[in-house]
Amino acid sequence: MTKPGSPLRSMMDRQAQDGRVAWIGLRPARKAEIEAVNAAEITRDGLVGDHWTRGGPRAVTLIQWEHLPVIGAFLGRGAPAPELLRRNIAIAGINLMGLRRRTFRVGDVVLRGTGICAPCSRMEENLGPGGYAAVRHHGGIGAEVITPGRIRLGDPVRLAEDQSETGQS
Repeated sequence: MTKPGSPLRSMMDRQAQDGRVAWIGLRPARKAEIEAVNAAEITRDGLVGDHWTRGGPRAVTLIQWEHLPVIGAFLGRGAPAPELLRRNIAIAGINLMGLRRRTFRVGDVVLRGTGICAPCSRMEENLGPGGYAAVRHHGGIGAEVITPGRIRLGDPVRLAEDQSETGQS
């Protein structure tokens, strides 16, 4: 991490704009199709109604909405539907990688970005040959839940002003 108050930290904390929730998906069972929803309740364990409810550093998975056309271009076609990428939330308008290892707000929910979500072998099944390679470095991030709550399509996404909730500065 960079030093608090350093010029680099100041630039890292300065986002050009807030983002927004562009898509929310729940997978009711392992290997089940993801269902797009307009809103979801998030507990410390993850999204209510999603089969993954173990909490921890991947309680919630997020992908960059703007990366969907990039992934499609790598596959030689248009943007894939977000549910094919097996993430919970697609975020638009803010650099998702800038939220890694940072505390951020999605509506009233507070999350802490953890690690990168690498693609799994299911990408070949969902996207066809080359799917795994197309998603590499574009698979989004995982996040742990700091403050549970409800999220909705269109909710703002922004870096939290107070990074001290997670011991980060």
